[in-house]
Amino acid sequence: MRDIRKELIDILIAEVKPALGCTEPVAVALACAKAKELLGEEIVENRILVSPSIYKNGMCVGIPGTERLGLKIAVAMGFVGGHSENGLTVLETLDETQVRESEKYMDTTPIDIVPAQTKDKVFIEVDLRGKNNIAKVVIKEKHDNFIYLQRNHEILLDTGEYNQEVDAKAADKNTVIKKETFMDTTNVKEIVKNVENMDLEDIKFLLDGVKMNLEIADYGLENKAGIGVGFGIKKAKEEGYMADDLMTEAMMLTAAASDARMAGIKMPVMSSNGSGNHGLTAILPIVAYSNKFPQNDEKLAKALAISHLVTGYIKNYTGRLSAVCGCGVAASTGAAAGISWLMDEDITHIKGAIENMIANLSGMICDGAKAGCALKLASAASAAVQSAIIAKQGFHVPPKNGIVGDKVEQSIRNLGKVSDEGMTVTDEVIIDVMNDINKVK
Repeated sequence: MRDIRKELIDILIAEVKPALGCTEPVAVALACAKAKELLGEEIVENRILVSPSIYKNGMCVGIPGTERLGLKIAVAMGFVGGHSENGLTVLETLDETQVRESEKYMDTTPIDIVPAQTKDKVFIEVDLRGKNNIAKVVIKEKHDNFIYLQRNHEILLDTGEYNQEVDAKAADKNTVIKKETFMDTTNVKEIVKNVENMDLEDIKFLLDGVKMNLEIADYGLENKAGIGVGFGIKKAKEEGYMADDLMTEAMMLTAAASDARMAGIKMPVMSSNGSGNHGLTAILPIVAYSNKFPQNDEKLAKALAISHLVTGYIKNYTGRLSAVCGCGVAASTGAAAGISWLMDEDITHIKGAIENMIANLSGMICDGAKAGCALKLASAASAAVQSAIIAKQGFHVPPKNGIVGDKVEQSIRNLGKVSDEGMTVTDEVIIDVMNDINKVK
């Protein structure tokens, strides 16, 4: 008999994990570290192919340990001091000497990064050549999911997803064949009811994300990292321009953590569904609620589980990366569901909070990972609280209102269709604009 509760716990274990630095350049650094380990000698030539979404998100973001921005320094750090066994904390072990060596490598060695002609959201291929050896590494679908490893003529790993054939009909539609997942067959009520029946011991690790993400938020509040969105909200609250309420607390914590993370501060965060900023957005508004209305560990862990799983449920339809801000359309919706559950555990209100979110922030674009993300996370956290509060009062967006459908699951599928299919051209234009701004040819 199918054990849905166990399947959901397994998803949480796979999707909620620590990450150091913005997940896209970190994933590239991870692939580069693994390729260098396989090569086993000095690199003579390198070529790195990345999906357009990876390229976009890695272009302007801070990298932990250095003041340099972007994918090239992440590549160099992966080559110089990365250890692939550390996964998405691959850059954590680099000391100051290795960081300086990486900066020198970036300045003196050609690093060949090319956007791949692929519809996959997460795709990284690293090809290295040394004097005596060659190595190839491919990551696909998830940021730490190796699908192909090769050293010289020996294929060390091949899951069958690299160079996978697609049928002509799918190719003509310019789409990717998507494997059915558990999230394709579940629904919001099933997720919530199974989380309610989970044992604390099985999901207690989610509380580690509270500590981890609060620590980086505190750093942002104390040190005015990045552009200082969280720090500015804190000052505004102290000066009386903003109220000392739940919404302000959620905005302040979430933005401050993003300020520090996007600035490249060398502190890990608990990620959600492949993104550190998703983790901040899925966790910290719920922490803000608990700060104002204290919860015990079991209630807090279950609210976090709902948040992460609803985030994953939405990402299943919008795609791992897309033209829309995943924090705005997915992680904040997860947070809204988690807060709504803490308020009264009413499934009607939880669904209403999700519908309210879909009616609100569904058009927020993603123009890459950068300092300005803190502003979007502040808006996302604010909207999550707002949507949950309004839903608790019994006010929900009615069916057939814009992209809101007859049921919450249909609304989520509609959001996915708009985000994935409808905004493909938008994503291409965003990348073109960013290239023009950064003079990347």
